[in-house]
Amino acid sequence: MLKNDALNRLYSSFNQLYPNDYTALLDSFINDLNDLKSRLLPSVTTSDWYKDVTVYSLYVDLFNNDFSGLTEKMDYLKDLGISCLWLLPILDSPMKDAGFDIKDYKRIRKDLFRLPDTASPEEEKILFKKFLDEAHNKGLKVIFDIAMNHSSIDHPWFQESRKSKDNPYRDYYIWNENIEKYKEARLLFKGMCPSNWEKDGDCYFFHRFFEFQPDLNYRNPKVLLSMSENLLFWMEQGVDGFRADAIPYIWKEEGTNCENLPKTHTVVKFFRAVLDYVKPGTLMLAEACQKPKDVVDYIKTGDECHAAYHFPLMPQMFKAISKESTEPILNALSPQITPVIPDDAQWFTFLRCHDELSLELVYVNEEDRAYIHKNYCHQPEWDFRLGEGISARLSELFKFDVEKISLAYSLMLSLPGTPVIYYGDEFGKANDDAYYHEMIQMTGKNDTRFLVRGKIDWKDVEKQLSNEQSFNAKVFKQLKNLVNTRKKHPAFGRGSIEWIGTEKSTKSSLLAFKRKYKEEELLILHNLGSEDQLFEIQLNTSADMLNQTLKTENGKLIVPAGSFYWISRKQWID
Repeated sequence: MLKNDALNRLYSSFNQLYPNDYTALLDSFINDLNDLKSRLLPSVTTSDWYKDVTVYSLYVDLFNNDFSGLTEKMDYLKDLGISCLWLLPILDSPMKDAGFDIKDYKRIRKDLFRLPDTASPEEEKILFKKFLDEAHNKGLKVIFDIAMNHSSIDHPWFQESRKSKDNPYRDYYIWNENIEKYKEARLLFKGMCPSNWEKDGDCYFFHRFFEFQPDLNYRNPKVLLSMSENLLFWMEQGVDGFRADAIPYIWKEEGTNCENLPKTHTVVKFFRAVLDYVKPGTLMLAEACQKPKDVVDYIKTGDECHAAYHFPLMPQMFKAISKESTEPILNALSPQITPVIPDDAQWFTFLRCHDELSLELVYVNEEDRAYIHKNYCHQPEWDFRLGEGISARLSELFKFDVEKISLAYSLMLSLPGTPVIYYGDEFGKANDDAYYHEMIQMTGKNDTRFLVRGKIDWKDVEKQLSNEQSFNAKVFKQLKNLVNTRKKHPAFGRGSIEWIGTEKSTKSSLLAFKRKYKEEELLILHNLGSEDQLFEIQLNTSADMLNQTLKTENGKLIVPAGSFYWISRKQWID
């Protein structure tokens, strides 16, 4: 969008949120924006670069100790086919919630640079800029998490806020003399937090997540501008985008469930206008764990987020594989469940992430929840949120079955959207029980999500990857082939999808579709069943795009049980 349009959106959204006279505050902020614009070099990348990347999600310290260790592994990631790094929380934090409890929005945790506590902010900036330059020189984009809804209880704003009712920072947070407000807001951490209110002194503060993560009060315009300044600070360092964490809960109103409210969208519009005005193409990725009809509202208008996670598709891929049925995927991607989005918007897809395999009833029904939980929660200790999730790595969920892991990856990488690979899953990392128990001791919370985190032992991984017959090497080889093939074909990230019915196949467990973009046309086949299937097609090649051998029988392609094929248009005859 044009510069003047972004400026108009800034004024419009700000005035909707704060109809009283705060003009001086906004004018001063825009002056700062203009100063920043004058310091930044023009962007040379396309504004929708996020459609063509494969994302790799990682904790810097757990992946390889620190930023230096991550830099050392960039060639490994490039070899895998990765083109964007998503850094899970790196900002200064007491680490009670894996870094989502932010203590200082403009500092990175010193341990990620191996810096002493006495290190200056300037030292951090120099080292982070060095890392970003290394990544960009290797063709890697870099985005990171920033919690927009809440801070840590240790943040200086909150420490001031709790001192007295007349403290200037008091209304940076939401305080009340009792717990009778916002009673319709659901508990997000059932079984871990008994209430959304926490007593502090003679008052209570509001929180949607843990009690050490107080919610910010966006009714105060200074909060909105301060959080915008935090985004701008990192944009100036060279970050390519942000995963905006927990945005559906930003605005609260009495008598509502405090989720996806109209003014929440207005706040997001303001953030987007700030990014567009200063540096168009800076990604804003919505972390909105909601129903698709609500999630799509964050990306459908072109003036909020560029992209959002497709949370509902993720569990349905697991259900489809277990049930040997195409129905869960076809239903999840139907217009009734997944509304059409604009051409410049994008879904981000994933199989696993730093959290549990989520089965929240906001986007799966009770039947789906029960089925997936029964078929994939193989250990009682994996249970999360009273049956609304499973804390397990990808390899654990599929019982270390290379074929099923590969099938799942093929689904994610060929269906519409930008794919995200969770660190360690590329070689089948298992649950980390030792790390889980270590974090219970540290945080005092029995949070089973820590099972899916943990450190990588690179010496052991390299040993396993050097053995072609090992489980780890087989998973890695398959995924590397899939990702590197995918990146050669824009149709995967940008193209339309056309479903092919059962008239060309023998059973409904064969998921067949075409991906089309400009002159490119790709045929994708997944046999979710336990028996070989036939697909009617005339081929002029003996191998598919993945260099897999193709076998035919009486003019029909044999698709073995649990297998998949990616076939380009030049490889078949109409």
